[in-house]
Amino acid sequence: MIINSEEAEKDALLNVAKLMVAAARTAPKAGGRDNIKTMILTGEDKNRLADAMSTGRSGETNPRNVRDAGAVVLIGIDFEENREEWFGMRAKLIDLGIALGSAVKVASDLNIDNRIFYSAGRAANESGIMKADEVQGIPIAIKGKNIFFDRTPR
Repeated sequence: MIINSEEAEKDALLNVAKLMVAAARTAPKAGGRDNIKTMILTGEDKNRLADAMSTGRSGETNPRNVRDAGAVVLIGIDFEENREEWFGMRAKLIDLGIALGSAVKVASDLNIDNRIFYSAGRAANESGIMKADEVQGIPIAIKGKNIFFDRTPR
């Protein structure tokens, strides 16, 4: 069997996205309550997110990075009954931060380029792609150069 590099990289990227979702799920949570939501976008669904970002305030570079990425991992959280309670909401935001850190660590440990985009999460939430009280997006890519840093508008 021969597996070309394009096919191998596509499979590797999807496997890493799945491992990132697993890392977010197993990240420690305040009080042991898991309100984390996750989703992986590829293909046209990922491009729909880029389109939603283009209509927002994220400029032109972030949507282009999402479009050029192989996949986007979305991680969100619902505040549940703690929505009005500042301490509870703060604890849930810390949970989200730990989940995000766990996910990007997996990608980084496996040498997969990634970057957390608030704008991708906001667009995913506002467009209905993923509904949660707070969402962040992590585009991931396998390229010869990291597309998420040293970015220049086209």
